[in-house]
Amino acid sequence: MTDCLFCRMVAGEIPADVVHETDRVLAFRDINPQAPTHVLVIPKEHHPTIGALVGADAGLLGDVVAAAHAVAGQEGLVTGDGAEPGYRLVANTGPQAGQTVHHVHLHVLGGRDLTWPPG
Repeated sequence: MTDCLFCRMVAGEIPADVVHETDRVLAFRDINPQAPTHVLVIPKEHHPTIGALVGADAGLLGDVVAAAHAVAGQEGLVTGDGAEPGYRLVANTGPQAGQTVHHVHLHVLGGRDLTWPPG
């Protein structure tokens, strides 16, 4: 899709601070971070929502989640000793959930206390 921001990033038309890439997935730093670590993980194929992706290629959704976990490891949010500081994955799906770019993406958030409610 030529009018999709994330598709244009995949195509190299718009620069991105890429932190992880496979043949099917791209991960890059969010330009408006909400936590010390804030990375977006997207499938390289265009799918507007989680439901559309699951219907078309559920395995690709698994690849996106695996890439998000890999990013968390690269960012120091996962350790080999089981004492993980932790990270949050967020997927906003549809306009009522706050999805503003209609290309599936997971937010990997971490680097600070993300417990809810804050306190």
